[in-house]
Amino acid sequence: MTTLENIPSYLDQTPDVAARFQRLVERPVALEVKGLTKRFESSRGAITALDNLSFNVHKREFTCVIGPSGCGKSTLVRILAGLETATSGEVLVDGKAVSGPSPNRGMVFQGYTLFPWLSVKENVMFGPRVTGTSSVTAEREARQWIDLVGLGKFENAYPHQLSGGMKQRVAIARALANQPRVLFMDEPFGALDAQTRCEMQNYLLDIWKNVDITIVFITHDLDEAVFLSDRILVLDANPGRFREMVQVPVPRPRHNDQLFEPTFGATRKHIENLIHPPGREQKEAPVLRIAKPDPDVI
Repeated sequence: MTTLENIPSYLDQTPDVAARFQRLVERPVALEVKGLTKRFESSRGAITALDNLSFNVHKREFTCVIGPSGCGKSTLVRILAGLETATSGEVLVDGKAVSGPSPNRGMVFQGYTLFPWLSVKENVMFGPRVTGTSSVTAEREARQWIDLVGLGKFENAYPHQLSGGMKQRVAIARALANQPRVLFMDEPFGALDAQTRCEMQNYLLDIWKNVDITIVFITHDLDEAVFLSDRILVLDANPGRFREMVQVPVPRPRHNDQLFEPTFGATRKHIENLIHPPGREQKEAPVLRIAKPDPDVI
């Protein structure tokens, strides 16, 4: 894994950057993954989706997972959340083995997985009520989470009355209502338009800043990964293998103007080169001609 002793050359190793990463690695480990392997049986035989993955995520760290299509990102996060089982290996949260779903692990999906027959407040109350919290306490705490995501005026609205970004804010509030130790997010903003996606990224950073939570965030968007995370786990594909744990030197607090700064660009380029190494042959897409070539069309 990447350590403070072998930080890649693309990083701007200023004293502030070094101090931030030193504080990060000194925190307790919240999530530990040891030798994780996942195989699926198919008509063509066994397919290995993840192969011997090992990494740690520290308390209150924001880690993104990125890689080419087919690297097993979604499979990985479902195993970490306890929604699927691994073929071999181990996942530990706060030192305890993950053997299935648990309130100490929250999950936000790409789709809007709200109960359409429940209001915003009732959706957020759902988890605490299932775990035995009284109705009065669950309602009071739900209002706090709804206010945190900026939807206090919509607590009695139903999902069909909300925009896509608002639905995902409710989904985040619902996931946080059980006060999980780790929040897993599987491309939660992938279905949103570019402007709403940008707004949601900033909302998420504000929430993370104010809540004692560790986040593991799956994305295919390089800019999103660099903008959000402390470190980025880069996977190889077919099968999904550990490539590198990239440390993000972009200062916090993050703001949108940083997307145009040299440090941001250099980090993004480094990750792009990991996913698509320079010089690797790219397969050309087949061309179907339905008209004669026109020299004036490039």
